[in-house]
Amino acid sequence: MKGDRVEIVVDAGDTTRTYEVVASRAGRRVETAVRRGVVEVSEVTRSGSVVRTARFMAGRVLALVEQPVPREADDERERPLREDPKPSARVSTQGST
Repeated sequence: MKGDRVEIVVDAGDTTRTYEVVASRAGRRVETAVRRGVVEVSEVTRSGSVVRTARFMAGRVLALVEQPVPREADDERERPLREDPKPSARVSTQGST
């Protein structure tokens, strides 16, 4: 989602450096992956195309902080999908031959 960002803190010898990858447009997201000793942070479109990628040696990465944008409609997701059926609405199949 637009505004999602990942901060990467890297050891640069005598100091540390901080990098940010931000989902800059609507519909984009930020994905992280660790493969073969490399930390890869990518900004990806809805269709899955990579817009930009930042790669760091895993041994040099001190922190990887994912900071999603707060979603406003979280209360709607907590509602049940449907109401439980009432006990009187159940159909009894006993006694039928």
